[in-house]
Amino acid sequence: LVECGLDIFAETDMAAVRRKSLALSDLFIELALARCARHPLTLVTPRDPARRGSQVSIEHPEGYAVMRALIERGVIGDYREPRILRFGMAPLYVRFVDVWDAVEALRDVLDTSAWQDPRFSARAPVT
Repeated sequence: LVECGLDIFAETDMAAVRRKSLALSDLFIELALARCARHPLTLVTPRDPARRGSQVSIEHPEGYAVMRALIERGVIGDYREPRILRFGMAPLYVRFVDVWDAVEALRDVLDTSAWQDPRFSARAPVT
């Protein structure tokens, strides 16, 4: 089984993987900033593709609670101090529709203030 996975990986065009990674992160950035414009989000990740990897970091004053609310909805990101929401764009299995769905969940969590539920503010060992 491992050998099959390694054989497939050996045929992977890493330039194509990088292009998809950048396209996913570009889409996430554009959608998040447009769809959530009325909320206090600050892009932390550089817009310059040469200066970023396969993740997008966004600051929100209540980032921890927002991330916990997103995780409950199936959007698995992580939280980093101070106030940073981190979203991974793994190009081998994240689809463009997954990016759209994640941003829609973010928009809904912010628009409905779902993150204000007290259970999302209780600190857990990990996000």
